[in-house]
Amino acid sequence: MDGNSLAELASASEPEIPGFFDTPLFADPQARALAQVGVIDVGSNSIRLVVFDGAARSPAYFFNEKVLCGLGRGLAETGRLNPEGRVRAMATLKRFALLAKGMKLTNLTMVATAAMREAKDGQEFRAEIERETGLRMRVIDGPEEARLSAQGVLTGWPEAEGLVCDIGGNSMELAVIGEGRVHRAVSSGLGPFRLQQIPGGKKGLRQHVAEVLGGLRDQTGNHHDALYLVGGSWRAIARLDMERRNYPLKVLHEYAMTPKSIRKTIDWIADQDMAKLRALTGISEERISLVPLAAQVLRQLVHMFSPKQVYISSYGIREGILYEQMPDGLRTRDPLIEACHFMEHSSARIPGFGKKLYDFLLPLYRNRPPERLRLIRAACLLHDVNWRAHPDYRADACFDITTRANLGGLDHQGRIYLGVALMYRYKTNGMAPRMKDLAALLDERDVKEAKMLGRALRFGAMFSMDGPENAGELRFYPKKKVLELVLEREMQALFTEVAEQRFASLANQIGAQSKTRIRRVAREKESDLEGRAL
Repeated sequence: MDGNSLAELASASEPEIPGFFDTPLFADPQARALAQVGVIDVGSNSIRLVVFDGAARSPAYFFNEKVLCGLGRGLAETGRLNPEGRVRAMATLKRFALLAKGMKLTNLTMVATAAMREAKDGQEFRAEIERETGLRMRVIDGPEEARLSAQGVLTGWPEAEGLVCDIGGNSMELAVIGEGRVHRAVSSGLGPFRLQQIPGGKKGLRQHVAEVLGGLRDQTGNHHDALYLVGGSWRAIARLDMERRNYPLKVLHEYAMTPKSIRKTIDWIADQDMAKLRALTGISEERISLVPLAAQVLRQLVHMFSPKQVYISSYGIREGILYEQMPDGLRTRDPLIEACHFMEHSSARIPGFGKKLYDFLLPLYRNRPPERLRLIRAACLLHDVNWRAHPDYRADACFDITTRANLGGLDHQGRIYLGVALMYRYKTNGMAPRMKDLAALLDERDVKEAKMLGRALRFGAMFSMDGPENAGELRFYPKKKVLELVLEREMQALFTEVAEQRFASLANQIGAQSKTRIRRVAREKESDLEGRAL
């Protein structure tokens, strides 16, 4: 970053971000205070009310409604808010005020961004809104908008490092993130509404965008391996990238693109009928009309900053406001593991069993890297949350919910890995064609390991109701290719035909021989005399 490292920008006293934790925080009084956090985001193009259940660290959307009001349409030309947009905005905010009252929200923040802060009649309209709705509006400046959007990215990626770019209707913000904090935050006028007024045709537009981006680069540096995109126009382009690539998993959050893929998609968009693209993707008419201008900004953005990887973040300013209210202890938690803890607590038959299951299966994964261990832990926590589904469709439900769940800290490959593992936890006779399409995004080794994890969950989950560690202990000898189960004498009646079959199936999946023996008296006094091969 132009001679300034993240370490130089960060505070020396800032704590390190830990890995994942055994004890969830959602029952802590500070965390429970975030059980219902409301945010009204008054943007240049849309107005949205979101109510989060933020106690689980990975934001859950208790309520989420958006109206495309177009407040900032024409602002660059007239200097005033769009008259039709004002009418729609007022109607929307009156509705949102009544909804918040009906939900008895005591924690509600309304923020307004570029259109309201720049319009000549912005202050007048703000006063009218507050008078008519009883809500208090906070109009934030560009750097504050950038900072909050970047905090939204940190909500999903606590360890993210790189450049956050948030595009709205009338502005575009950049922020540098790393080591768990926001370092620099700047704002510009590169929103599509404002770009509609740039003279000189395509050449004039390219020159204007290049000049503005050059100034932003001087403020933020140009050495950022990762670029995180926030905003509806970026999400629309990502959705079109999926369409061009025939990408099977239509989850935008943590969707990854390369600069090369982005350039191909921008060229492809230019040759398409926008009405047909809208019909294919379900993107709104108002949103898709801004895509060509946003695409030109994105083309120059990736050219000027040269990121190695580009990610889409569904988390932005609203999640950043939630993050603002999180205690430090919650901010540093792993969003994936915390969310899985919460799902187990609220939906599983035996909350707390997931940790015992993880500890029981851990001998199979002694040499796995931390990133793989956190997925294994997540699978153990989620192994029983869909038990209410019909038995005939439980495996399908596990796969579908996991691959599409609103979970932070989980990339697409991680989603599919968990989906395959949890599907094989309930059935082992293969995947449906739609599942195979998604599994093709993993390499063969990861698919094999996910199947192995599914069989391990299948065996461990049925081995004891109070915890598999009370019934026995797994020991894995990779060099000897032996998977051994040491049974507690008083619990050996659990190991009947079904358990034997599942244990043998697990051993077969990892290419090992299955063996069992019974522990004579205590764990430290074992005997091999009763060992037998299955």
